[in-house]
Amino acid sequence: MTSPQVDSTAVDAAAASGYFAEYGDAARALPPVAIVVAAFNEADVIGQVIEALPATVCGLKTAVIVVSDGSMDKTAGVARTYGAMACDVPVNRGQGAALRLGYQLAREGGASYIVTTDADGQYNPAEMERVLAPVVAGEADFVTGSRKLGSQETKDPVRRLGTWVFAVTISTLTRQHITDSSFGLRAMRAGVTGAVRLEQPQYQSSELLIAVLAHGFRVAEVPATIHKRKVGESKKGHNAVYGLKFAGVVVGTWWRERQRRVPGSGSAEESADGRRPGERSAALPAQAGEPPTRAPDPLAASGSGPAAAPAAGTGSAGGTGVPEASTAETTESASLDPRSAKRK
Repeated sequence: MTSPQVDSTAVDAAAASGYFAEYGDAARALPPVAIVVAAFNEADVIGQVIEALPATVCGLKTAVIVVSDGSMDKTAGVARTYGAMACDVPVNRGQGAALRLGYQLAREGGASYIVTTDADGQYNPAEMERVLAPVVAGEADFVTGSRKLGSQETKDPVRRLGTWVFAVTISTLTRQHITDSSFGLRAMRAGVTGAVRLEQPQYQSSELLIAVLAHGFRVAEVPATIHKRKVGESKKGHNAVYGLKFAGVVVGTWWRERQRRVPGSGSAEESADGRRPGERSAALPAQAGEPPTRAPDPLAASGSGPAAAPAAGTGSAGGTGVPEASTAETTESASLDPRSAKRK
């Protein structure tokens, strides 16, 4: 249950203040990669999840930030025991709110990249390398895993159908081919999370994906695996409720971003990194060495999008994606690993 009518700004400020006071320099000088985990009443499994997370990904050191979203058990305490930096939020607002706070803590801590995973152990930590690699290589700004390209253990026909329906819906609305709109294992440049508008307390994966696409960041999907939950029950609710609310977020976010891009609306025409709106995201090539292809402008169908620009990474003047973690930053952060010896 999420708490109604909560002043999220005040909650975030208080939680962040406590977090930075507790961890000091370790929280303000993070290594290049911050692994952000939102958790609610996951004391029984969060330790195993943290212990399995890699200490380095793509040769870059990691730090784990667990945002305990109003947990009524010992989630935050267990996370600390296993070497994560825990931000204990006193009220339960939802996964979206918890991840937004986690993104903020990662950015303010100086992380160059953010990787997200769930607290229930459904995602394979060994696949973080595959998800983050295109971002570090400068081939994408945002990468999400895809169970459609990879595999899934769930046999629930409704959930499987829902995954397909929402992927098709988002692909149609954004004119970018997407196969999985709700995968929790993702990687991105840290600055991306500060450049897009995120306001959903729940069902936030589609909001993030659509907003990133609408801002012209380069998006890619890679094959990944989702396992059955081993402990506890899903917090997503019954299929009907989940489907209706997820659909509302999809349509609402698409409309919001479309209005932002309509000429004459007074909205900015560039994303925060200076990318021109016409520079669309691109799927990664199936084989290494193949040139990436550029997807069309997601707003072209409405007539509000600008003319197509050259694909990012092919010599366009607006292209970005150069890895942000310098050798000096990586070396400096190597001595700032706050995790216990239990992390491998």
